[in-house]
Amino acid sequence: MPLEIGTKAPNFALTAHDGSTWELEHYNGRVRVLLFYPQNETLVCTKQLCSVRDNWSEYLATNAEIVGISASTPEENLAFAESRRLPIPILADPGRKYTAVYGKHWLFPLFATRAIVVVDDKGIVRTSRAMLRAFRPNDADVIRAIYEARGDLLEAKYRSMRSRLKEIKEKRV
Repeated sequence: MPLEIGTKAPNFALTAHDGSTWELEHYNGRVRVLLFYPQNETLVCTKQLCSVRDNWSEYLATNAEIVGISASTPEENLAFAESRRLPIPILADPGRKYTAVYGKHWLFPLFATRAIVVVDDKGIVRTSRAMLRAFRPNDADVIRAIYEARGDLLEAKYRSMRSRLKEIKEKRV
């Protein structure tokens, strides 16, 4: 089963296609989107990541940190990212260690699935969907999930503001 919604996302660090290390907890304070996909240069995976590229302005507007994660090596991911002009880091998970944690489907084997996980600014899983690799997520659904995860952040800021206003009113009385 994918990670349960409302649980703390386990930290991980993976090598990005540019050779840098990408760590989940480094981006605390921001919504993170983890796009687990089975393999570079396959029909559906290429369509999925090129669709992110083609809709990049909408993704960028969410202010989320978005990464792709594949079982390929950093070198293979670099070739894929460059040939497709992908705007996101592509992380290498060659043994599928973290894919197994984040993207396991209850029925299908790991190699036959892809997953989308949205982690909020506090590190809590807000969306976790695993699907057969023959299908790909709809960009509008992913973007909506990002805004839903940000909604918790906005609600917390709103409650904080209301609390401060209440304190100010009480001091005046």
